[in-house]
Order: sequence, then structure tokens, then C-alpha cells
Amino acid sequence: MTARRVVLDGPADVAGWRAAARSLLAAGTPASSVVWSVKGEADDLFCAALEAPAAHSAARGFSVARGFLELAGTGLLHSDPGRFDLFYRLLARVVPDRSVLDDAADPDVVRARDLAKAVRRDKHKMTAFVRFREIATSNGAHFVSWFEPEHHIVEATAPFFARRFASMRWSILTPERSAHWDGDELVFSEGARRADAPDSDALEAVWRTYYASIFNPARLKVAAMRSEMPRKYWRNLPEASLIRPLIASAAVRSAAMVAAPATMPKKGHRPMKQTELPEPHNASTLDALRAEVDECRNCPLWADATQAVFGEGPADARVMFVGEQPGDKEDIQGRPFVGPAGALFDRAAQEAGLERDKVYVTNAVKHFKFEPRGKFRLHKTPGPTEIAACRPWLEREMATLRPRLVVAMGATAARAVMGRVVKIGETRGSILQREGEPDVLVTVHPSYLLRLPDEERKRAEFSRFVEDLRLAAPFARAA
Repeated sequence: MTARRVVLDGPADVAGWRAAARSLLAAGTPASSVVWSVKGEADDLFCAALEAPAAHSAARGFSVARGFLELAGTGLLHSDPGRFDLFYRLLARVVPDRSVLDDAADPDVVRARDLAKAVRRDKHKMTAFVRFREIATSNGAHFVSWFEPEHHIVEATAPFFARRFASMRWSILTPERSAHWDGDELVFSEGARRADAPDSDALEAVWRTYYASIFNPARLKVAAMRSEMPRKYWRNLPEASLIRPLIASAAVRSAAMVAAPATMPKKGHRPMKQTELPEPHNASTLDALRAEVDECRNCPLWADATQAVFGEGPADARVMFVGEQPGDKEDIQGRPFVGPAGALFDRAAQEAGLERDKVYVTNAVKHFKFEPRGKFRLHKTPGPTEIAACRPWLEREMATLRPRLVVAMGATAARAVMGRVVKIGETRGSILQREGEPDVLVTVHPSYLLRLPDEERKRAEFSRFVEDLRLAAPFARAA
């Protein structure tokens, strides 16, 4: 059989590889007869060019296990020149027998997983060690960084930065590929030179001061630090000049910490009572609290979320609605209840006689907890640790607003408001009075209604949700 040559558009052309692999496999082409290459590489005179993938109508005649697609989608970004052949060979084995991926000792499976693991690690390093430096342009401030990935990860990792730094214009330059964000669109260009990126900016002295102030010599583990932050990244980090001196002084500083006298521990946080509420409760106080929440690092959720999502509404609102956490759209826009559940809430509130702009809406957890699935981010329910980490922010919101009624929508919100596990079925639809604190109304979260598969039940539950919200309407109107 004549060898077939497949030319991909680039080293990270996973979509092109998938289309060609399906076509080849549908045509019964063995892995030994395929030569994979990237556009721009020298031709192989002994190989026939591959027909367009669409030429094989049978290419859609088989299904591929999701586990393989996820493994290949990551592993194909590796810099190993044999990766295309490896994953095609593995694909040919997985299609007739999906259990191949379960064999932890299989050489192809082991190699594929090693490639994928290395790529994931490289993507993590990029999100951790990219440092933007500000430059002035005719269009205002632009932030530029330089990074040297080991694998072809730029296009796969750049969307993280578009979500995380959505409000600023930036460029990430690398030797192979560069990414650019203008606030609306993410585009890619050819690679750049190290000299194209700035060496420093005005804020680096501030950053180094902050880095030195948070360095804890007692917790220093040099081997672990070098494992997580290899030396090759140091030259691109503004704090790099501090690393050696801080390591050298760690032993002396640790000894001084041990020799220092004990200090009295700070008193733990406790909920404020009505008699202790701050005066005045106004928008400026909420703005200050919002700024603190933006810097919250009390739990790991901040690392993957685009931003913290604070509450929204008038500072003198008499009714405060508390949901679970931001969703995908809320995380991107930075506003609570703007997604599908928010639209359903608005409709129900209107039917119940509540005006959205007269009530305050927020969430028990301020960062989006999710699980990535391809291009999507699937919601994950916050756990007790995350609820507890965010509860001080919710308590301070309530203390600042001083609402007459707090409506807890869903089990997570009810737990955060009440400070204990609450069964929705046992408490729903009645006003819970609390001495010295706002009354509480427990109901379902509107996302619960969206998940109901039966339309008749969905209508019935929506009507019941509206009836719950009607109990809050008198509080919103009361003087």
C-alpha cells in the first residue's frame, strides 16, 4: 500500500488531525502507511498526498470514546514529533475495543498519558508564570508578557487569560505563537523575539515589595519550589532577583521567628447583631466591601474564576436575595443573576410584585466553581469549605445592608445564611424570625426549575416559586 502523507496546518492543529484520522480509519488505512507532517515541512517523495477528509463518507460511521478524545486533544499539543502517529495508532485500536484505554501497562496508553500530563503541566506553568508589563500606546495602556512554553499550548491556554483579564488589552509573546486580546476578540499571530517584550515596568518595584513581605521563611522548601518553579522561568519573573537573597536569609529569619515571644491570637469573626450594625449603611461601604472581595484568597476557587462576583442592588434595599454562586455568564460579566437562572428569577419576581432594581441580589459563594468540559465550564456545587470561606463576606453584606428579609434560594444559600444545614422541604414557604437579625425566607434556587425535565412539573414548580416570592413583596414595600 502506498504511504499516505497528511499535512496539518500547524503543530497544534488538533481539529485537522481528527478529521484526517477519521478519514484514514474509515478507509482502512493502517498506521504504518501514514506519514504525518506540518505545513512548511519538507515533502516525502515516496508518499501520496491525502485526499480531503470529506471524500470518505464512511468517516462518520464509527464513534470514539470520550476518554480518548480528551486524551488526544491534550496529548497532541505535545512537542514530540511522533505524537500524531502515536494517537492514530491508538485510535485504530480503541475504536474496536474501548477497553484498551483501561490497560495501564499498555505502552501506547502509557506514552499517550505521559504526553498529556506534560502538556497539562506546561499549561499550568503558563497560567502561573506569565507576568504582564505595561506599555503606553496611542490607544492607551497595553500589557505585554513573554513566555517560553515547552509544547504547543498557546492557543489552548490563551482563553484562560481572556477570561481572567477581560477588561485589559494584552499580548502574550512566545517564540512559536503569540496571543492578543483587545477586550473583545482573541487573535493569534506568528511567534516573536524576547526583545519584543518589555523588560520591566513601573509597578515591578511594588510587586517585589509585596512578594518579599509575604515570603514565609519558616515554610520554605527549596526542592519543592524548584520543582514547581523551574529556573528557566526565573528570568521572566520580576521577583526573580529576590529569590536567592530570600533563600539565603531564610534560616536566620526562621530562627528569629522561633526566638520571638508569643503573641495573643486575634479574636475570631462572629456575626454582627442588629445593635452593632455599622452606620451609615450606604453605597460607599458596599464599594469598599466589594474591593475587599475582589482580593479574596480564602479558598482556591479564585485561581480559575475570571473574577469575584459581588452583590448588586440599592444600599437601602429591604429585601436581600441570596443564591448559591456565580454561573458561567456571571463569572464573565462580573454581575450576579444575569444568566438563564437570573432571567427566570426576574420573571418570577415580576409576577410576585417585586422590582429587581428595588431588591439586592448576591450569592453565598463569590467565585464560580466549575469543571472544564471541552469548550464548556460545568457548574459544580460549592462544598462546606468554600461556603465557610465566603460566609464572612455574606455576613458583612447583610450587616451593611440591614435588610428586613433575607431570601435564601437553595440549600447552599440557606446553609450560608443560617449557619447550619437546612432542609428546603421542611422550611420552604414560611418566614423564619430570628432575634436581632433579619427574618429569613427559604425557597428553591431558580436553576432547580431549569433542570426539571417535565414541562408540566416545571410550570407547577414555577408557580410555587412565585408564591414563595410573594411572601417577600410586603417586606420590599414596607417603610
